[in-house]
Amino acid sequence: MLFRSTLVDFWAEWCGPCRMLAPTLDTIAAEFSGKALVAKVDVDSNQQLAARFGVSAIPMLLLVKDGKEVNRLVGVQSKDNIAKAINAALE
Repeated sequence: MLFRSTLVDFWAEWCGPCRMLAPTLDTIAAEFSGKALVAKVDVDSNQQLAARFGVSAIPMLLLVKDGKEVNRLVGVQSKDNIAKAINAALE
């Protein structure tokens, strides 16, 4: 299945705020199943990819639509804020 919108979570195992955000992202992934993809990128294992996207703080959520970045959220975000960003990208 090809998704027009993808939310990429740049995170690390040692990052407390990343662990706090994880359950929210699990809920978002379930709610947007079939509409948007939620992907996780461990910055320790994927340093080049993190550098390519200019990740300087985590957690960082990158919203991509049709292959282009449309939004970037840094730090712990509320479920409503994340959902609002995904819905805007889906429009």
